[in-house]
Amino acid sequence: MTPGPNNLLSMNNARCYGFNTAFIAGLGRLSAFAILIALAASGLAVILYASETLFLTIKIVGAAYLLWIAFNLWRSETYPVSELKNTCNRLGLAKQEFLLAAGNPKAILIFTAFLPQFVDISANVDEQFFVLGATFLILEMGAISIYAILGIYLRQWFAQPKMAKRFNRGGATFLAMSGASLLLSRQH
Repeated sequence: MTPGPNNLLSMNNARCYGFNTAFIAGLGRLSAFAILIALAASGLAVILYASETLFLTIKIVGAAYLLWIAFNLWRSETYPVSELKNTCNRLGLAKQEFLLAAGNPKAILIFTAFLPQFVDISANVDEQFFVLGATFLILEMGAISIYAILGIYLRQWFAQPKMAKRFNRGGATFLAMSGASLLLSRQH
């Protein structure tokens, strides 16, 4: 529920294109997380977590993607929301959500270090991962919805080009700081 890059993206998508589009785009994020959960359940994510080279590669790609989005958001023009609705590409927005979630090494750490703590190895591990993963995805749908509603609620405020530009610059700064933080973080 924290205001991370994906949640900020949901808020912006709802601001520009409405709740339904933001929620559909959020399905890209859910797909990425479902894949990461499946990898963690199958044990492949443990290899990824243990391989510093592979982890570093994903970290660099994820940070570069965050910085690229920040750069584009900083430079972006502010358009009235009515003009943006006509240019909506839901598949492109879902792809952006997917790449942002899949390229986030912190998500990999959640699924390889956090979720397994709640698995009892004396019981059916696959079933437990399924329940934990499904619960996580349902909570993530809640986060998508909350941030999308927030984006719609703030739409009036964003209708003013000056305020929209401030939001874009603030969002770009947040994304750039997240990318830089990701580059500077160490794997534990």
